[in-house]
Amino acid sequence: MSRKCVICDKKSVIGNSVSHSNRKTKRKFNANLQKINIILGGKARKEYVCTKCLKAGKVRKAV
Repeated sequence: MSRKCVICDKKSVIGNSVSHSNRKTKRKFNANLQKINIILGGKARKEYVCTKCLKAGKVRKAV
């Protein structure tokens, strides 16, 4: 399973690290994902959810 948000499908993206001398090397920008217990489809399960969806209240946490 890939690390992406189950609500909005946000995932990591690829970009460049740029040094002071302007040399570029590939790097990965990871999404801010948290593995939490949520209620999805009537069942409680642990899934990755981005913090933007958590703050917006798009997720119902399982207790």
